Amino acid sequence: MLSDNNKIFHRKKVLVVFLGCVTLLLLLFGRLIYLMIWQADHYSQLATDLHERERSIKAARGRILDCNGTVLADNKTVCTISVIHNQIEDPEEIIRILCQELDLSEEYVRQRVEKYSSMERIKSNVDKSVGDRIREYDLAGVKVDEDYKRYYPYGELASKVLGFTGGDNQGIIGLEVIYEEYLQGEPGTILTVTDARGIEVEAAGERRIEPVNGNDLCISMDLNIQTYATQLATQACAAKEADSVSIIVMNPNNGEIIAMVNVPEFDLNDPYALPESTPEDISAEEKQNLLNGIWRNGCINDTYEPGSTFKIITAAAGLEAGAVTLDSTFNCPGFIMVDDRRIRCHKVAGHGTQDFTHAMMNSCNPALITLGLRLGLDTYYEYFEKFGLKTKTGIDLPGEAGTIMHQKENMGNVELATVAFGQSFQITPIQLLTTASSIINGGNRITPHFGVKALDAEGNVVETFAYPVRQGIVSEETSRTMRGILEMVVSEGSGRNGKVEGFRIGGKTATSQTLPRGSGRYIASFVAFAPADDPQVIAIAIVNNPQGTYYGGQVAAPILRQLFENILPYMGIMEYNQ
Repeated sequence: MLSDNNKIFHRKKVLVVFLGCVTLLLLLFGRLIYLMIWQADHYSQLATDLHERERSIKAARGRILDCNGTVLADNKTVCTISVIHNQIEDPEEIIRILCQELDLSEEYVRQRVEKYSSMERIKSNVDKSVGDRIREYDLAGVKVDEDYKRYYPYGELASKVLGFTGGDNQGIIGLEVIYEEYLQGEPGTILTVTDARGIEVEAAGERRIEPVNGNDLCISMDLNIQTYATQLATQACAAKEADSVSIIVMNPNNGEIIAMVNVPEFDLNDPYALPESTPEDISAEEKQNLLNGIWRNGCINDTYEPGSTFKIITAAAGLEAGAVTLDSTFNCPGFIMVDDRRIRCHKVAGHGTQDFTHAMMNSCNPALITLGLRLGLDTYYEYFEKFGLKTKTGIDLPGEAGTIMHQKENMGNVELATVAFGQSFQITPIQLLTTASSIINGGNRITPHFGVKALDAEGNVVETFAYPVRQGIVSEETSRTMRGILEMVVSEGSGRNGKVEGFRIGGKTATSQTLPRGSGRYIASFVAFAPADDPQVIAIAIVNNPQGTYYGGQVAAPILRQLFENILPYMGIMEYNQ
């Protein structure tokens, strides 16, 4: 028999075990109540997720609109065709129909139909009419989902500005990539309930999380001016058998770009198409390099020697620094000696004695070289930086190139002389036009741009874009003087082929030789603005490697003359009453 002490110990032990069991049961019961009441939604959602198949719905990408509200980039409804292996009842029929409707090989379709996966995509960006036909077959296991594909109503127009999107509907180049965050929207989802075998439960139907469409982008481009400028560039490119022709049209007061043309352009609806002459056996890397060249925007991605159009900058620096006045005289015997280098003028016989206005009208190299040397390296380099030429313009397009300029410590008199008349360094066309705008608009360094504002689906303004302006590049007096000089260049000087009857036009021509010297390749260009006394529009035309006559005054100036003859009345710029 157990002693009394042992009996007491045994009872306590049983009691402890009993209390422990009761406590554990209470804890389990409490946990069960917690899970059933407070965590019910959470675990219900997990259970639902386990038996839901998810399919993405693309958001409609925001449109791109010109300054008049014309749609330049839109969306086209297309379909994505997919198969769900566990739901397929007649694989052979599905393979036959999809091969027939989608123009795909049997091997390709069979591989995907027979693949064990939750969902296998067969083809994207299928025309809606084809998608509708496939849907009418009512094939078990075949899904037809509608989404969007980018569509460009005007094909090649402004291709290197607008850019295009990839298969995922994300921007690749141009404005499409710069304004991605506004245009892209938020994708939606289709959720389908399935059983343990992955078969859809028809009674459960589908749940949809609707996509949020992207915002529309309003830009400063004018479709009509862009179209006409493209026609002129295309005609000039063909007539002069040139490698390319570029035109930029801009408001010099606020930097809004009205047109930007780069001929040859490419088809935005088929951006990966290669020229017919392309060999079939090129590598993937060679193909991509070729495409990169086709997509390249010469107005901002490429630099060139500006030639005599850069005399605008040298002249403004000289006037601002007090190194020259309108009454200053220069002698041109047809060349100038700088150290041991003989640098000739384009007029071999020389211009003789001339005042500064006529030196600019004649585009006299020795006169501008003399002015550059008079300024001196330190002062000239200071103005080069002050005018913003050592920094990028900040244009809202990708891949802007920077100025290629001598390091100051590596410059001597010869380098200074050649820079003064626009050689031995390189800038982009947009940089030249922006700097010229800053000089003629009263001295404000503006930021060139396309983006104006973003709108939501109801047309409400989501954001109005603002751009930096730096004042005091030159004084108003210097700006006014430069406008007068450049008007004389067009009315009576080397730019007379850019003259527009009834309007006051200012401008400067240029003819620069590409490297290596002596290659016989030239760049003809012309910068012009109107009205000369109160500029509202400025433009540049650049013809790369024209055949035959290659002078800027004869090749590029007539392009802008024709442009201004048509767009000035359209823009409401009134004729000048003498």
